[in-house]
Amino acid sequence: MLNLIGVVIAFIVILILIRKKVNFGLSLFVGSLIVGVFSLEVITPIDIPKAMIEASFYSFEKQQIMTETLELALLMTLIFVLAKSMQETGAITKLIDSLRTFFSKGGTLGVIPAVYGLMPVPGGALFSAPLIDKEGDKYKLQKDQKNFLNIWFRHVWFPIYPISAAMILICSIKFSGVPIQMLILADLPAFIGVVLIGFIFLKRFTGKTPHSKVTVVKDYRGLVYILPPIVPLLFYPLKFIGLSETRCFLIGVSFSLLLLYALINIDVTTYVTIIKKSLTWNLALAIFGIMILREMMKISQMHLLITETMQSLAFPALLIVILIPLLLGTLTGYNLGAIALSYPLVDPFFAFTGVNIIGLTSLIFMSSLIGYLISPIHLCNVLSSEYLKTDTTQMYKMFIPAAITLLLIQTLFVIIVFPA
Repeated sequence: MLNLIGVVIAFIVILILIRKKVNFGLSLFVGSLIVGVFSLEVITPIDIPKAMIEASFYSFEKQQIMTETLELALLMTLIFVLAKSMQETGAITKLIDSLRTFFSKGGTLGVIPAVYGLMPVPGGALFSAPLIDKEGDKYKLQKDQKNFLNIWFRHVWFPIYPISAAMILICSIKFSGVPIQMLILADLPAFIGVVLIGFIFLKRFTGKTPHSKVTVVKDYRGLVYILPPIVPLLFYPLKFIGLSETRCFLIGVSFSLLLLYALINIDVTTYVTIIKKSLTWNLALAIFGIMILREMMKISQMHLLITETMQSLAFPALLIVILIPLLLGTLTGYNLGAIALSYPLVDPFFAFTGVNIIGLTSLIFMSSLIGYLISPIHLCNVLSSEYLKTDTTQMYKMFIPAAITLLLIQTLFVIIVFPA
């Protein structure tokens, strides 16, 4: 029972540290130590550092160095560097300017944040907020309406975007092991739902505004900058020659950094400086923290306690699988973290849900994403609300019905299509 108490305390401490802006990876490491100490009735003290090493770079069972965690940490860092480089070089602005020529009344209010959504940078909604603010004024939108459209369309790709940190993590071999393309197929109804819901709100907000006949200068040259965030997907087939998904995307994102340099008019010294400024340890530390906590949860034998409880009580297992990631997504405001924290907790419930692993992976991913999307501490919500001078809570009259609808759509689809 002490291991259960330890997990509860660890999660409370992690959430407190995150709210106090402590580094996410460091917060998870502290939580891992708490879980380990409270599990000493079922493990030995030496098991704690062994679990950390096992999660990071070495398998004691196979007696060899394992690089999965290192590769995943490097990939997350490179994705962030690519995103920041596109922003710093002005590539993303040029892309949006070109996309304006293709869309009719109000369309750019969805397109602008959606384009920025191709770059999964924490707090990325701040990049599109100034453009949405200016564009929204043309249609006399209220501040909370601008905010909602900015946040909603910023995350429109997330259900199917294969190089997002959260999707790569949940599909990794240490989590579900489900191929990314299968998760994308399972998430298609949610993606369609996000698009339709956003379109409905967009039409409602702009529907009463007279159409403005403003001449737009057509310039398609910026469309070329859609390539860097898309090109990594083309390297996925390398998986079929024996490379892991992570290594496929490592090659793809590295190539995209070279491609971006080839596309922009900038000298190599300036570009290297931008890349250096974009480098951060935060995402790498988060990945190591995630893997260490997951391994510590495993050796704490929490899964055995939960399984025993499930066998003795008539628990609504599928509901638990949905609600825990949803709650943690809302509490942490971090999709990657919500998946990392919730997956080991709901794993023991899988056998009682009547849904196969693909469907369960989809439900965990989407429920954590929805919780993250509406979280008041979600960095995009905080920064976008700050820029637009409004309160995140003003969006809840739109967020809540949209989130419930989206979750119901995906849950019904999974139950019907992915039975165990």
